[in-house]
Amino acid sequence: MKASRIAAAGAVSGLAVLALSAPAFAHVSVQPEGTAAKGGYAVVDFKVPNERDNASTTKLEVSFPTDHPLASVMPQPVPGWKAEVTKAKPAKPLESHGKQITEVVTKVTWTADGKGVEPGYFQKFPVSIGALPEDADQLVFKAIQTYSNKEVVRWIEVPQEGQEEPETPAPVLQLAAAEDDAHSASGSSDAKADDTEAAAQNTAADASSSDSGSGDGSDTTARVLGIVGIVVGAAGVGYGVLAGRRRDSGATA
Repeated sequence: MKASRIAAAGAVSGLAVLALSAPAFAHVSVQPEGTAAKGGYAVVDFKVPNERDNASTTKLEVSFPTDHPLASVMPQPVPGWKAEVTKAKPAKPLESHGKQITEVVTKVTWTADGKGVEPGYFQKFPVSIGALPEDADQLVFKAIQTYSNKEVVRWIEVPQEGQEEPETPAPVLQLAAAEDDAHSASGSSDAKADDTEAAAQNTAADASSSDSGSGDGSDTTARVLGIVGIVVGAAGVGYGVLAGRRRDSGATA
């Protein structure tokens, strides 16, 4: 009897651990396609896995941050799903490309036309967003997932740095450094490279000029030596002829 109670207690504990840890294995998340740079535009994917074995995900509601409202939000069509965009007036006036923004997107809702996300599958919901804030390192999107059996899971707990992940964390988008900073760094590197290349070209030109001057000097020296050689040779021939004549004259006498 005691062994059976221990076994039963162990089974219950195991199920409790699995139940509590299930959200940690898979939850609604958001990831950029490429880079989500501050001040720029990006395409992000809201990834929705199905965590149930007996129901399908039929609805997803994503609330957009109100502390950093986004002027442009455009969901990409997803086969089998209908997207509805909810807008509202911003708490503070916004400008984009010199134009006053009177409405911002506060929520996007996807509703399945068919079976939805069945057990064992996941679905991505791409959205183009911008302009991303320049004074924030991340954006928090609270999401609500609804199943075909009417169960609702609220992914709205904001993760805190240095603390364990909450049971139902909200999707968080990390923002990268502004592209202008990257371009400035790249431009600085390019300028240095250009300076180095210019210095190398100048050095090569100086070396070429030096080689050219040395070549001219060598040619002049060779010419002078050649002329001297001809003169010396001619003098030698003349001396030889004169010496021969003197010998002939002495023999005759």
